[in-house]
Amino acid sequence: MEHLKGFLKYAIIAVIVAGCLIFLNNWYNDVNPSVDMKNVELVQLDAINHKIDEGRQIAIIDTSLGEMRAVLYPEYAPNTVSNFVNLAESGYYDGTYIFRVEKGIYFAGGSPNEDGTIDSEAAKQDNEKIKNEYNDNLWPFRGAIFSMSATDGYGGSRFMVGNSIVFDDETKEEIMKVDEDTRLAEAFIEYGGIPNFSHQLTVFAQIYDGLDTLDKITAVEVSDDDNKYPKEDIIICLLYTSPSPRDMRR
Repeated sequence: MEHLKGFLKYAIIAVIVAGCLIFLNNWYNDVNPSVDMKNVELVQLDAINHKIDEGRQIAIIDTSLGEMRAVLYPEYAPNTVSNFVNLAESGYYDGTYIFRVEKGIYFAGGSPNEDGTIDSEAAKQDNEKIKNEYNDNLWPFRGAIFSMSATDGYGGSRFMVGNSIVFDDETKEEIMKVDEDTRLAEAFIEYGGIPNFSHQLTVFAQIYDGLDTLDKITAVEVSDDDNKYPKEDIIICLLYTSPSPRDMRR
């Protein structure tokens, strides 16, 4: 079943995260050896440093543990952003669950069910079949929002928010070996993130306010080591985009 395939994939990703140090030595070249770092713009750093262009579309994610605000990047992931915005503006996410927490690393949310599944009929809808949009200007820094795969190579309604691996001295040394242009490695070390998710998931937004909420969510107790459901329900109370008619009603 489609929803189980997507969920299983992220159980596998959790194992990958646990072994991130082994992977880090080749994380960049293995992901996309054709990337020319000289042409890469690390656009998320503006959001991380609270430099938000006036009129820029943002997402407001209000949860039972606090609020997060994120800049959206339709110029780099147009179909993913459009799908996310349409669902948010329809009220789809209101009352959905944060259903998986990888302690300190990420959380997954946006499911109508506590276990992270979506109904089999819903899995057939177009909003669960958005082709992944990888872009060399978007990276899995701390606070990045990713589209969670519904099927191989496609994203859907559910999403993930990344926190960070621990960048100890050994990790820093390995990540700095990647390329002569060390801007990306230095950004990961300074701001945090999950380097081994690079070009594996579609990044489409970056949190600029509410990282404390992200920390709260990724620190909660989970049910068990396999499923990692939060022991106490965490609800997305309201998710919308601004400028938005929904914003005016708050």
